[in-house]
Amino acid sequence: MNPVSPFRKIYHGVADRRQMFRLFDRHAQRPDRWQSDDSALFVGEWFEIARADHDYMLGILPPLWMRGEMFAMREFLTDSITSIFYTLRIDGRIRYFHAYCDLNVARSPVEMRDAIVERESWPVKAMTQEERLEHIWSATHDEYRGYAGERFLAQHRGNRTVLVYGRGRTELKLLDDLTDEEIAAKLPVHLRHLPVKAAA
Repeated sequence: MNPVSPFRKIYHGVADRRQMFRLFDRHAQRPDRWQSDDSALFVGEWFEIARADHDYMLGILPPLWMRGEMFAMREFLTDSITSIFYTLRIDGRIRYFHAYCDLNVARSPVEMRDAIVERESWPVKAMTQEERLEHIWSATHDEYRGYAGERFLAQHRGNRTVLVYGRGRTELKLLDDLTDEEIAAKLPVHLRHLPVKAAA
């Protein structure tokens, strides 16, 4: 599978309820699902949601715990990874977020909160190259994304792929191998021209 950084913004903009539920398990097509510990795929992922969806999730079950601006879901994704929902004041606005944290790691929810605030407080609207790829993966319908299989070299099998449309052809490419032009074509118009910021 692809190497991942500790905290990853996986969707730009405020996810609506349908998108929120898709993002909860955006790795549903992974090979050998449930056969191994897939926690590394999820832990550290976060995205913004609307207040109504934050409140909806709070009302589904009594939370495992509530602490200040955050609460943890009672149901776990894996042994120690669960959803943490945040209500954060950033630049004078109240905003709402979902993240996956490993509760076996001390201060994981607090470190996630700090990472979200730091990322969303950038003075200039921009995206990192990794965020562009994560947004493409998150926004692409399941029928047009997947994982590299036998058609790919052994070292690439299991890595994420997306369908790319070219002049008179359609090609399945590794997500990490998309060119700048292919990335721009797959991003929504309002995100295409944001400057690329180097990852911190």
